[in-house]
Amino acid sequence: MKRLFLYLSIASFSTAIVFSQPNAPLNWYLKSPKKDGIYGTAAEEAYALLTGRKSVPVIVGVIDSGVETDHPDLKDVIWVNKGEISGNGVDDDHNGYVDDVHGWSFLGGPTEDIGDESSELKRLVFIDNKYFNGKDTSKLGAADLERYANYKKIKAVYDKELLDNQMSYQNIKLISDYIANVKQQSGGSFSKESNKNYTPANEREEKIKKRLGLILMAYSPEQLDAELAGAKASMEGQMKMANVDADSLRTLMVGDDPMDLSNRYYGCNRYEGPDAMHGTHVSGIIGAVRGNGLGIDGIASNVQIMVLRAVPNGDERDKDVANAIRYAVDNGAKVINMSFGKYYVLHKAYVDEAIQYALDHDVLLMHAAGNESKNKDIETSFPTRKADNGKEFANWIEVGASSSSRSPKKIIAEFSNYGATTVDFFAPGVDIYSTVPDAKYEDASGTSMACPATAGVAALIRSYFPNLTAVEVKDLLMKTATPYKKKVVVPGTKKKAKLKELSITGGFLNAAEAVKWLMNNPR
Repeated sequence: MKRLFLYLSIASFSTAIVFSQPNAPLNWYLKSPKKDGIYGTAAEEAYALLTGRKSVPVIVGVIDSGVETDHPDLKDVIWVNKGEISGNGVDDDHNGYVDDVHGWSFLGGPTEDIGDESSELKRLVFIDNKYFNGKDTSKLGAADLERYANYKKIKAVYDKELLDNQMSYQNIKLISDYIANVKQQSGGSFSKESNKNYTPANEREEKIKKRLGLILMAYSPEQLDAELAGAKASMEGQMKMANVDADSLRTLMVGDDPMDLSNRYYGCNRYEGPDAMHGTHVSGIIGAVRGNGLGIDGIASNVQIMVLRAVPNGDERDKDVANAIRYAVDNGAKVINMSFGKYYVLHKAYVDEAIQYALDHDVLLMHAAGNESKNKDIETSFPTRKADNGKEFANWIEVGASSSSRSPKKIIAEFSNYGATTVDFFAPGVDIYSTVPDAKYEDASGTSMACPATAGVAALIRSYFPNLTAVEVKDLLMKTATPYKKKVVVPGTKKKAKLKELSITGGFLNAAEAVKWLMNNPR
């Protein structure tokens, strides 16, 4: 769920490629449905309404893959722990973390950082595989019989997932090999023209040629190369972890037993990690410096980004997510962005306790709904706002993704998860241009982008109206969401439905309407 995966289908196989569609107006996520005719966040309209008003700094905890803290558009908004002296090897503020100047990484040890991780499904299978190893399964007690039945069920799912990953990797390799063949025939060039002039060696190459011909009408060869390389690296990481004891590797690298939930104080202060693309992009949407003439303008103008690295390539661990939430709360964050998720969970209660801790301390949590075109009313992803006892955490916002299109057919992102009782509203998540490592900028799409768009608006509100509680801000954003009356296409289908059937509010996030409501209803 970390990044958006669309599918490049060629005959009987498909391969996961990360794509955005670079056709939207630049910075459209700041625009307004009323003033611009685009369902952005209406942040610019909100600032016009707030002219002359004072704001206070708001810390936003970004739990993600890491952040490039010296990016020119971010370095001035990165949170600084004033109680810590950088580089002295001492826990100056006595919070349990040494030299945590800009945040913390729960994925690093003394010298190494975790980049690839196994899936949660694989971890669950691994635990039960060890538990039942050597046992006579024909003589199990009632409790173990139930556990064994569940083990066989999830093992079958895992085996299929592993096979799908292997097939996807082979498909990526086929496309990469095809591009290499085109380059060889054309003297090193891969372009629309060289692809058109290429003579396929077989039927499979003919199908690849036709499909890439369509893709190259919208994307540059450089974009295609980059996306293929990213997808290939991601798949290689997942296949590598399939045959690794991930728990032992974690203990070796981090020095922490992932099954020991009593230990909160582990990790390191290397905030970027092996791949900070996702977290850097997310952070730019929230708070890239506004008005500095560089790249983009973030949504929140008086914000500090607290970097919390807990999301690897693979499924994040519940322990790391819970401890990252607690770190953010304890160190002053008022909003936490969580652009990640998974469909299996090992230590849900531990995360629920951290969510409750955030609620008790007036911290608002944003969570990305996911990119699988699924109905979350039917299939739950984790973490989730609902505790095992059925209680819903009032400080939780679940966000789906929308686009800049004015067409009801395209306004909801085709990849976005949805849910009439589980997704609160939709926010900009397609073709979002933002900061990435090496002082660069790129487009990306996903509910991972819609989530920080919402976090940025929440930070804006908490900055200008600091007397509001986290729950009050959540309720405000819900009641001021812009309603949409036309029927939209249900993601992943050709069916049409009212937006109220896909989300609780039936609307889109709107910062200007929230500000107007507060100005008309002063407290």
